[in-house]
Amino acid sequence: VQLQASGGGLVQAGGSLRLSCAASGRTFSRNVMGWFRQAPGKEREFVAAINWSSSRTSYADSVKGRFTISRDNAKNMVNLQMNSLKPEDTAVYYCAADRATVVFTTSNEYEYWGQGTLVTVSS
Repeated sequence: VQLQASGGGLVQAGGSLRLSCAASGRTFSRNVMGWFRQAPGKEREFVAAINWSSSRTSYADSVKGRFTISRDNAKNMVNLQMNSLKPEDTAVYYCAADRATVVFTTSNEYEYWGQGTLVTVSS
């Protein structure tokens, strides 16, 4: 499974960005997909995750109410709509996937990772 993240960029505080992650290759019928981020000098942290049917989602407390994760299984794609961005949201954002029916929130539970896309929020 190959994951390709896109949509990062430079935005002012209070602005919005939409990240996308396209899965290709040997995709599987049931999976959980998530987003993580890593700021300079910090560890990778969980942002959001969604199960196959979109019936379950999970968000980090720091992004609840501002970010929304969604997926389009027909296109093998997961999206992260980010609103009301803050300078502390600046990081490289990674998408991840794993064969599972539950929503994982820790990085070591995901087997497949994308290359990351940089989000920079200016104050």
